[in-house]
Amino acid sequence: MRKRNLMFGLPLFTALGTGFAGMAVAEEAAAPAVAAVAAAAPPVINSGDTAWLLASAALVMLMTPGLAFFYGGLVRRKNVLSVLMQCMAILCLVTIQWVLLGYSLSFGPDIKGIIGDLSWVGLNGVGLEPHSVYGTTVPHQAFMIFQAMFAVITPALIIGAFAERIKFVPFCIFTLLWSTIVYDPVCHWVWADKGLLGTFGGMGALDFAGGTVVHINAGMAALAAALFLGKRIGYPDKMSPPHNLPFAVLGAGLLWFGWFGFNAGSALAANGLAASAFVVTHVATAAAGLAWGIMDLFFNKRSTVLGVITGAVAGLVAITPASGFVTPMGAIIIGIGAGVICYISVSFCKAKLGYDDSLDAFGVHGVGGIFGALATGLLATKLVNSAGADGLFYGNPGQLFIQIKAVAITMVYSFIASYVLFWIVDKLFGLRASEHEERVGLDLAEHREAGYTTLE
Repeated sequence: MRKRNLMFGLPLFTALGTGFAGMAVAEEAAAPAVAAVAAAAPPVINSGDTAWLLASAALVMLMTPGLAFFYGGLVRRKNVLSVLMQCMAILCLVTIQWVLLGYSLSFGPDIKGIIGDLSWVGLNGVGLEPHSVYGTTVPHQAFMIFQAMFAVITPALIIGAFAERIKFVPFCIFTLLWSTIVYDPVCHWVWADKGLLGTFGGMGALDFAGGTVVHINAGMAALAAALFLGKRIGYPDKMSPPHNLPFAVLGAGLLWFGWFGFNAGSALAANGLAASAFVVTHVATAAAGLAWGIMDLFFNKRSTVLGVITGAVAGLVAITPASGFVTPMGAIIIGIGAGVICYISVSFCKAKLGYDDSLDAFGVHGVGGIFGALATGLLATKLVNSAGADGLFYGNPGQLFIQIKAVAITMVYSFIASYVLFWIVDKLFGLRASEHEERVGLDLAEHREAGYTTLE
């Protein structure tokens, strides 16, 4: 975020002689008035910054349908529409929640570093002039709608943990509660002015585009979902493989494409920092996809399409908090680390611990987000972003400890709050689909529709 300072030249009067002494006095009297006009002048909207931010908002919006295809291709064919429906419902529900309440809670005037007040409910006061802190060269509403797309995709990530076994209406209720009680406060802590964890008067944790706010937050909720709901019928011995890998590849490609808006758009300006974030996002993703493919080759004697696209998503997740703070070589390190660590989490730890994280929402987004946030504390450098901080490898070990504290606080809050919300919604409405509904498939059981003419 940057502020634009306006410079105004004062008229210069030249004394033509001692007879013009009165003119000099007038000049001195006029100078404060001119300075007052300059100080009162509103910030200037930069058309290039605005165009880039709106384009980035559109790219991030595309990520939710992209996630629908990614997740939809990985489930059984009798559940593909249920996943697509859940993602599209979130796009609608959370958008309205954000306009009515969520933006004010997330970014509104601060209440003790914990939450925003209700000044901006219904976007009251969120106009077309720049805000003094949030995107100072773009309309306030442009910043608001960009952040709305982050609020939309975050609960959509949780779907990967409970896919194929949750009812639709209770799912919608949980989503609205989670967005309000979990996402909005964590967003405020990290990104809002005076939030308790972030760089605007808080602890100083670095999260350029959502490693903590989005991925750790959603990942811990995903783990809570997997533990609360239990395993799918037949898991793990009688589960079918992904029903449509081309769908999943299409979804991964849309996620990769949209992620440029996610990360580079978080510069909030069309500048060098946006270019740097764009480059390191691509580099880390490529490195993670390769790393996962190599791990597959080493342990399973063959690389798989599913492995490479999952690795690429892990790289996108891990580079997100660091994307505005690290060099391309740092991005390669983060990408390789994400590919290896998330592979171990998904392929070994999940099987060892026995929980059913259906599409590895925790294994990729939770674990990848934790790794990326901590790696930011190692590899961040002011050479990339003077408004950031140096990490351990650049002589500042304190930043790593700040990252550890911010990660731990987010993990604990998100997991406990999410688990409690699952319990409440289940007690009031019943979350888990019945055994019959699960065997028939949620496409027919919940929506009376089928994705294909031939059902499994």
